[in-house]
Amino acid sequence: MGKKKILLTGGGTAGHVTPNIALLPTLREMGFEIHYIGSYDGIEKQLMGDCGVPYTGIATGKFRRYLSVKNLTDPFRVIKGYGEAKRLIRKYKPDVLFSKGGFVAVPVVLAAKKYHVPTIIHESDMTPGLANKICIPSARKVCHSFPETAKHLPAEKAVYSGSPIRKELAEGDPAAGRALCGFHTEKPVLLVMGGSLGAVHVNNAVREALPRLLKSFQVCHLCGKGKTDPAFDGTPGYVQFEYISDELRDLFAMTDVVISRAGANAIFELLALKKPNLLIPLSAQASRGDQILNANSFAASGYSKVLQEEDITPEKLAGEAEDLYRNRKKYIDAMSAAPGQNAIEIITGLIAEAAGISAKTSL
Repeated sequence: MGKKKILLTGGGTAGHVTPNIALLPTLREMGFEIHYIGSYDGIEKQLMGDCGVPYTGIATGKFRRYLSVKNLTDPFRVIKGYGEAKRLIRKYKPDVLFSKGGFVAVPVVLAAKKYHVPTIIHESDMTPGLANKICIPSARKVCHSFPETAKHLPAEKAVYSGSPIRKELAEGDPAAGRALCGFHTEKPVLLVMGGSLGAVHVNNAVREALPRLLKSFQVCHLCGKGKTDPAFDGTPGYVQFEYISDELRDLFAMTDVVISRAGANAIFELLALKKPNLLIPLSAQASRGDQILNANSFAASGYSKVLQEEDITPEKLAGEAEDLYRNRKKYIDAMSAAPGQNAIEIITGLIAEAAGISAKTSL
């Protein structure tokens, strides 16, 4: 009998891709042949290429909750993507599909249902987004990161797994991180993460707050694609990058405190690494409010401080970062006491079951 085949999907932001990356080593150990299906040129194409995973792009469209001319054209892109996904599934004949969500996943999950390919979904946020809501009826199981999410899912499908975290993130070298940034050991490091697409409001506030921040910290700023500002190049104690992949573990290793968006994958990485953090969730005006729910849950557990985007001023941002550093032990202790979830083992076990193999004997 040949290798079992798994099709992975998910895209739009790095948060819809990195959990797939976290599963790759175990899936390979289990003997799966792996293929990825994403958008034509989304961030998932580059990330999967870096991982050496065969990749196929399809047309994608977004279902918007607001008025936009693209609401008239994107349904046709989704229909085209559905046709492309069906062709790939007929050709590749996967034994199982794992979907991390995002709108690229919708036509893939629906195509898998047509050909009776069992699907496992992972929902990172507190409540399912529209794409996963569309996909859930077609899924065999729906894994989720927050225990509170179970009440939003069919009871017979919900599996509390936690969020799969890349093991290599905990294996960074702080000296390599400092060398990359040109930092020294005499001042703590503040890492600012705006997400793979960046966060303009956060980026601007950080740069405006630099005169005060640089009195207390060295600042490493991950700005998002196309969001660096040449006017700040060469600022002593400050370095900016669009996006960091392989070296991210080294940046985490050198970092003392973090300012971050509140995307679920990002905050679960911070929890796993026990990095004190200030979360600035995407506002409800610019999203469905999932990051606000994520951030509030982490704040209630004592893992994070939260600053709402509409409350940001340079002085407020700097003051909250300084307070976070002063009280960092409190947050580290709370994160150290967090209940553990072996998300990779739980999810790959469900994948193996759906594919008709034993997760234990296949390793």
